Amino acid sequence: MNLASIVHHRHATKAFDPSRKISAEAAAQLEDLLRFAPSSINSQPWHFVIASSEEGKARIAKATQGVSAYNTPKILNASHVVVFCARQNFDDSHFAAVIDQEEADGRFAGPDAKAAQLKGRGYYINFHRFDRKDTQHWMEKQVYIALGTLLLGASALEIDACPIEGFEPGILDEELGLRAKGLTSIVIAALGYRSAEDFNAKLAKSRLPAEQVITRL
Repeated sequence: MNLASIVHHRHATKAFDPSRKISAEAAAQLEDLLRFAPSSINSQPWHFVIASSEEGKARIAKATQGVSAYNTPKILNASHVVVFCARQNFDDSHFAAVIDQEEADGRFAGPDAKAAQLKGRGYYINFHRFDRKDTQHWMEKQVYIALGTLLLGASALEIDACPIEGFEPGILDEELGLRAKGLTSIVIAALGYRSAEDFNAKLAKSRLPAEQVITRL
């Protein structure tokens, strides 16, 4: 696998071919990318709403009204659309669910190892809760790690994608009933295959020079 070719191939797709659909096998791989994305202290403070039906995509597209209407066709023409959500609160019940799942998956050698993890990770959770008071911002950072994982993985599968921040979170949260579930929408990713109208695919990829963004010690 050549990682350089993957990152050079991917771009923010501006137009999708509505006739081309992601296979069920590839869609399952994309779901695995989301589930197994890394997060600080394995916090997993996220939820992913995935729409592949026309009805589901239309519901998400309701949030691209007014100044964000340019994003509507991307959502409607994509094969799959992912709404990345963050928890509204990192409560003790979620932390307990994470730890219990790790125990069920055999990650702890014994009760002492589990207790040590509860204490160590609990320190960082309380650090964000009480010292930095930035729990929501911290959780959103983890969501963006999942987004980056999906974008790179999709490109490896030769699936095109476009991350979308141009939407109304309040509208989307209401449409999907997210607030009642303790969630809030953060970012959207449209996935599928580029169409001939995707002007961005024809443009040279541009980034600042390595010497400007990388310091080697």
